[in-house]
Amino acid sequence: MNGKRIVILGGGFGGVYAARFLEKLLRPDEAEICLVNRENYFVFQPLLPEVISGSIGLVDTVSPIRRLCRRTRLYMREVERVDLERRAVSLAPSFRPRALELPYDYLVIATGTLTDYSGMPGVADHALPFRTLGDALRLRNRVLHALEEADNERDEEFRRRLLTFVVGGGGFSGVEVIAELNDFVRGAARHFRNIRPEEIRCVLVHSRERILQEITPGLAEYAQKLLLKRGVTLKLKDRITAATADSAVLKSGELIPTRTLVSTVPSGPVPLVQALQCRKEKGSLLVNPQLELEGHEGRVWALGDCASIRMADGEPAPPTAQHATREARTVAENITAVIRGGSQKTFAFAGLGKLGSLGHHSAVAEVFGMRFSGFLAWFLWRGVYLMKLPGLERKFKVALDWTTSLLFPAELVQLKVQPSDNISSEHFEAGATVFEQGDVGDRMYVIRQGEVEVLRDGVKLNVLGPGEYFGEMALLANVPRNATVRTTKPTDVLTIAKGDFTKLLATFPEFGASIAGLAAQRSEENR
Repeated sequence: MNGKRIVILGGGFGGVYAARFLEKLLRPDEAEICLVNRENYFVFQPLLPEVISGSIGLVDTVSPIRRLCRRTRLYMREVERVDLERRAVSLAPSFRPRALELPYDYLVIATGTLTDYSGMPGVADHALPFRTLGDALRLRNRVLHALEEADNERDEEFRRRLLTFVVGGGGFSGVEVIAELNDFVRGAARHFRNIRPEEIRCVLVHSRERILQEITPGLAEYAQKLLLKRGVTLKLKDRITAATADSAVLKSGELIPTRTLVSTVPSGPVPLVQALQCRKEKGSLLVNPQLELEGHEGRVWALGDCASIRMADGEPAPPTAQHATREARTVAENITAVIRGGSQKTFAFAGLGKLGSLGHHSAVAEVFGMRFSGFLAWFLWRGVYLMKLPGLERKFKVALDWTTSLLFPAELVQLKVQPSDNISSEHFEAGATVFEQGDVGDRMYVIRQGEVEVLRDGVKLNVLGPGEYFGEMALLANVPRNATVRTTKPTDVLTIAKGDFTKLLATFPEFGASIAGLAAQRSEENR
């Protein structure tokens, strides 16, 4: 192909809409568009809180990227590294333990942010984040599980823990989550014989004097009064500083007994962005008014939550969908201008307004300087987001979901999705290759029964049997496999993924010393 290659990192609003605009602006022979994302779908995040209550079907908030961006080549992998000098992106292995290098002519970074729990002991272990479709499903399952257990629990103190739900963060995300969660829990509790309404406690913790700092004080006060009226407890001028399995610890010293803690703040840069050797502002990528990465103009653009973008008035662009989509259009137009030899445009968008759902047919809205609250704002909120939802099919499904939720009660089905075990068992027939020389080291193997041979450049180095292990050298040195391992008999092994292997080394120094000693011995023997 003679055209340029454009690589987009991230499948959120910024990344997906950048690909869509590029498809419209550029001919197929002008550029190949590649998008890298961990999932093959795009999540319409403004509607994600409604997954908690089931008023929207689980998959109705997502759209396949291949349908939205039909000309874009999708790579469903993790990004391991970006080499700005060599203009190449390294992608993590998938089914085959081989990394993939993707050279680019133009790069778009739209990786978003991650929930940052640094300085908050136990929060990463015990709090549920709320950023992805999986997070929404896990929260829904946790709530239903808590209600089921509370219905049969005789210990009053533990029942209170089960029936207390805490959300940290009083921005739009936190308020919408607590509003939807409060409605869902109180509605679902009617179907449990032994749960009384007064036992349910939903708590919103926020560090500022009022919630929803993004909107005018009048609308924020309306939202606070409405949440209080519906039974939500507000803990203002306080924040979550730590957590245990049984409680949320606040800065004021108060402990809130709970088994369900949700965190919507704070967020920080993804490791990929942190590792980039370029100018940053508070961890975010510093870009110029054309959204080019400073120091890499004409080659790299950044947008969305991972970038530090200034609007025309000098204020930082907020992390909202409406801003991300306009940034995506600007980036697509500027890349097109560079390819065709035109002039780039400056990002100039001040925002159309702000919308926030308060659950139970209520919302707050600021649109074109006008302010609404209550049912009218809720109707406007639903209408705007239904219009913005990509795809006619998705619009129809969501509208149908909303209609049926008005007529029928919420489903109380707990959809358990068991995570894959990182320590698992595998079986290999005789003559099977466990891994090949040059593969990425992603796990360690312990032989339970059977036998394997170790070969380097086709020469047999060793034969291992039950109780022995292999594959640790690549994990310790973080390098590709230096040998091939093949089974000589039907073999059963226990596999330990790289993440768990690293935790074992950090937790048990004796284990690490033993593994390192054996690795050094093998390295010496195989020279």
